[in-house]
Amino acid sequence: MNELTRQALGLQEFWQGKGWEACVIGGLAVQVWGEPRFTMDVDVSLLTGLGREEEVIAAWLEKFPSRIPQPESFALENRVLLLRGPEGIGIDVALGCLPFEERAIRNAVEVELEPGAFVRVCQPEDLIVMKAFADRPQDWLDIRGILIRQKDRPLDWPRNLRDLKPPARAKEKTEILGTLENLRTEAGN
Repeated sequence: MNELTRQALGLQEFWQGKGWEACVIGGLAVQVWGEPRFTMDVDVSLLTGLGREEEVIAAWLEKFPSRIPQPESFALENRVLLLRGPEGIGIDVALGCLPFEERAIRNAVEVELEPGAFVRVCQPEDLIVMKAFADRPQDWLDIRGILIRQKDRPLDWPRNLRDLKPPARAKEKTEILGTLENLRTEAGN
């Protein structure tokens, strides 16, 4: 079993042991739903809601060391906790509180990353929304790969646009909606 899969399984065991709701997102999810690419970390979206962040951050920091100084204040300000796993693999824990994040976590499905290694991973629609909102060059390449690989699977486009519009407006980046629609057209999805 490769290190990333082992790390993802360990993280899942940790969050489930705490009774938390979470799923794998990011590069590992792209490997499941899109064009496989190299990734050096495991990204997780963890449903914290508002008000429990400090408790959750403290529990993660008891188990995993931080990659940065002052991880608590960074996590509270940016809603992401940057950790390091036992084998040196980066761990990014997004502290989810938005209705979209709650739905994405609750809609996650178990996928077999390797024989016998089942991990909860967000659905491709939710991954597309997360990637479009992040709006980095690699994210758009990842979306293109997801659209190509999922071409024969009907994706829920009304849901994608409904989920992406509010955060795009809040970020004052509504042009990402057009960029996503253009990629969809290009990919024939």
